Amino acid sequence: MFRHSMKLFRIGGLDIRIDPSWFALVLLITWSLAMGLFPLQFPTLSRGIWWAMGVAGSLGLFLSIVIHEVSHSLVGRRYGLEMESITLFLFGGMAEMPHEPQRPKTEFWMAMAGPIASLALSGLFYLVARAGTMAGWPIPWIGIFGYLSLVNLFLAVFNLLPAFPLDGGRVLRSILWASGGDYAASTRIATRVGAGFGLVLVLLGSMRMLTGNIVGGAWWILIGLFIRGSAQASLQHLAIARLLSHERVRDLMNSHPVTVPPDLPVQTLVHDYLYKYDHKVFPVTDGERLVGCVGMSQIKNLSMDARELRKVAEVMQPCGRENTVAPDVEAEKALKRMADTRSPLLLVTEDGSLKGILTARDLMRQLSVKMELERPASSSSSSSPPLPAYV
Repeated sequence: MFRHSMKLFRIGGLDIRIDPSWFALVLLITWSLAMGLFPLQFPTLSRGIWWAMGVAGSLGLFLSIVIHEVSHSLVGRRYGLEMESITLFLFGGMAEMPHEPQRPKTEFWMAMAGPIASLALSGLFYLVARAGTMAGWPIPWIGIFGYLSLVNLFLAVFNLLPAFPLDGGRVLRSILWASGGDYAASTRIATRVGAGFGLVLVLLGSMRMLTGNIVGGAWWILIGLFIRGSAQASLQHLAIARLLSHERVRDLMNSHPVTVPPDLPVQTLVHDYLYKYDHKVFPVTDGERLVGCVGMSQIKNLSMDARELRKVAEVMQPCGRENTVAPDVEAEKALKRMADTRSPLLLVTEDGSLKGILTARDLMRQLSVKMELERPASSSSSSSPPLPAYV
């Protein structure tokens, strides 16, 4: 999801990553604290101290969000879910996992873990601020811990709102799922509530901007758009998962892909492959054995003379995990990998041999056929897309 995220550190077997958009949030919060909140609360302090408090408050918020997301991940692992990483971005943090929870109980406790951790942090920071007041600590320290107590309370309350994909929306889905036993119907209800809540935030943000609160209103609008977009994306993911259910890569792949021999001149590759076929990457094979990948990125910087003289074996690169997949992998997982890596195709390999090639076009064609077959006969002449009717 976060293609340009950077790894910061690893904790408890989880990669903690940061998206570049997070820096915008840090700057905004630091500025808001240093020029807004702290000057109002502590007008006698100097500007330098306000900025130092703002930086400390932002770092404390960073730590709080990490703990919130790690709590989700630890509970997920407790219930057997493989958790991959935690990414901090403009709107907070997200614990990434390859699968959704398989039981409502797992979903419920995973969702509750984050707000519970934030409530615990809120209470802890409040006690520290109270103890500091009684012990006569410097005012800036008391102000920082007081802010962290309030912001963690806000994180807990906001995340418990029943609007998917917020934690409260996941709690709502788990309760509906447990009571009705229908995961798909529960997801549709929770995501529609989330989309509606996002629209409400957009409208409230617009009203705030009209009354003069430009920054606050814009922030509400951005959060509302994010929640609404995430909810709608979840509905689309549900529809795609249903249509691709029980499908494996071997069922959809092209078993006779175009391959390139390693001793082929690069110039021949350009004229006979790149110009002829709609692929940017080609598998290089020696018999059935996959020996590498070659494509536009390895060729475009070569001069015309170099293309005439060099062979494919000299410019090809190893095929990595991002562009290879096993035949028995679920089609939905293959589609997710394509989306994560922005790769239009995957090479299907088994024991070092090339078995076929799977393109995004293959998957989209399969989805198109299935949606057409499942569309009610009465709507077959309609020009409207089938996905909204399903969701």
